[in-house]
Amino acid sequence: MEKFISHTGVAAPLRRSDVDTDMIIPADFLKRITRTGFEDGLFFGLFKDPEFVLAREPYTQASVLVAGPNFGTGSSREHAVWALQDFGFKAIISPRFGDIFRSNSGKSGLLTVQVEESEVVALWDLLDADVGLEVTIDLEHRTVSAGEWSTSFQIDDYTRWRFMEGLDDIGITMSHDDDIVTHEAARPSWKPATLGR
Repeated sequence: MEKFISHTGVAAPLRRSDVDTDMIIPADFLKRITRTGFEDGLFFGLFKDPEFVLAREPYTQASVLVAGPNFGTGSSREHAVWALQDFGFKAIISPRFGDIFRSNSGKSGLLTVQVEESEVVALWDLLDADVGLEVTIDLEHRTVSAGEWSTSFQIDDYTRWRFMEGLDDIGITMSHDDDIVTHEAARPSWKPATLGR
């Protein structure tokens, strides 16, 4: 996954609470066998309304989503994370996330930024007053800012390290490639081995 140190981008205010993974991407769109191409299913029911925030400029180019509490609850579908990324989102800001969604996001490179609900409301108000306002998420200093407004957020050190190094599960495994090669070379030939080693 890509390294994430800081990101600045247009923020879209999604003034909704309890957005579950089925709302993020309905089950009908889960038939692909790849990890890409899911943006067409993102918020499929909501996009039927032409006034839906992501259907309007400049939010069609948003890379930060500012949502209400309990974002990503429900089923454990990774496709919800992939659909958000395929649309172009780099980070989601919310007061609370579904635990599995947050875990899936961390493994796929979509940063979940948890802040107080009062801070989300303040940010929504800023975004409504200044359409197209850009938000900066600074992972190194654990801050979110927009204009004069700023707040801090908590993230565990391990997840923060993974993002800043750009390491998903495969990347972490491959960082031990020399050890894997050494181990495989020492194994008796009659035991199972990784192909290509």
